[in-house]
Amino acid sequence: MAEWPADAQALMRSRYAAFVAGDAQWLLASWHPSTRPPRLELVATKWLGLEVRSHRVIDADHAEVEFVARSRGPSGRAVRLHERSRFVREDGRWYYLDGVTP
Repeated sequence: MAEWPADAQALMRSRYAAFVAGDAQWLLASWHPSTRPPRLELVATKWLGLEVRSHRVIDADHAEVEFVARSRGPSGRAVRLHERSRFVREDGRWYYLDGVTP
């Protein structure tokens, strides 16, 4: 990533692109240290699309992004991930904190 994403929505979109590209390094780097796993093993997945449903700025350092990502896993079964992700900004950089499925 040449430049750190400017807001939570841009970070979320860059993380989706990292899933598409299989870039576990960027996913870990953009994950907040308080919730980041020690390693990330990505499963071969064909990503089919992303729909951002909302981007809610809570305050200067907290935001939420609700999205639906569609994919097809190794079994060929279609999967729909609907998540409300929380983001936090520290030292001028946004990080993925966690997410819940509504």
